[in-house]
Amino acid sequence: MISIITAIHNQLNMNKIFLHYLRKYTQNEYELIIIDNVSNDGSPEFFEKNGAVLIRNKNNYSYPYCQNQGIKIAKYDKLLFLNNDVIVSKNWDKNLFQITKNKKLEMCFVCTNDRLQTPELTHKISNKWKAIKNPLNFLFGQKRNILLLMHKIMYGNWESYTQKRYELYGNDIFEGISGSSVFLTKKAVEKIGLWDEKIQAADFDIFLRCKKRHLEKNDINLPVVVSGVYFHHYQRLTVKKKYPPFTDASNIISIKEKWTEKYAGKLLQGTGNSV
Repeated sequence: MISIITAIHNQLNMNKIFLHYLRKYTQNEYELIIIDNVSNDGSPEFFEKNGAVLIRNKNNYSYPYCQNQGIKIAKYDKLLFLNNDVIVSKNWDKNLFQITKNKKLEMCFVCTNDRLQTPELTHKISNKWKAIKNPLNFLFGQKRNILLLMHKIMYGNWESYTQKRYELYGNDIFEGISGSSVFLTKKAVEKIGLWDEKIQAADFDIFLRCKKRHLEKNDINLPVVVSGVYFHHYQRLTVKKKYPPFTDASNIISIKEKWTEKYAGKLLQGTGNSV
């Protein structure tokens, strides 16, 4: 059983794809908590109609603020923070739960095209995705069939692709960050705290806080990426679109302001990530 927490602002076509695959491929009981930030394209109504727990914000709030809203009402001990432009894979929850049990993980990231096992592999798959997404997005926009076509060209048979990855990598893990898919238990939240609402780059902050806690108290695992479970992330579909400004924008600071570049760089050393 797991609580899945997702913040949205519009993107109805992507939201329909997201929910379709989540329903199709999730084996265990779950609740989907949607935090809506003033969508006006029917997205909140779509999710509410399809059984999601819906929080309607009257203004547009930052990512960590929304995640904390979800935590506060989540009814299960396992939490998955998913971007709405993610496609999950068959048996993802069954496989993830087995890996986290085997490796005794209270927190981890799911492997995506944002972050593979090495910087070289990540760069290769990222370039492939950009070569597919950018021309189709430019020529045809973000119609549902176009978004699905991008995914089909990228992977061919999605179930076969992700199953082969699971068979190949199984329980393998590596230290790193894949911020579109973050798994935490409530015990982990008790140890490292809620998402820091001052930090928009919240995935990096969660990584840094978890690693700091591991090094200082050794009562939580190193923050790792699970290799055998793989999701697809559409990445920056709406980067050029104008959103309402964050209501809490005046509170937001950078990772460097909180951690200092030197200390953050030390904790990130060997992960392939930098601030």
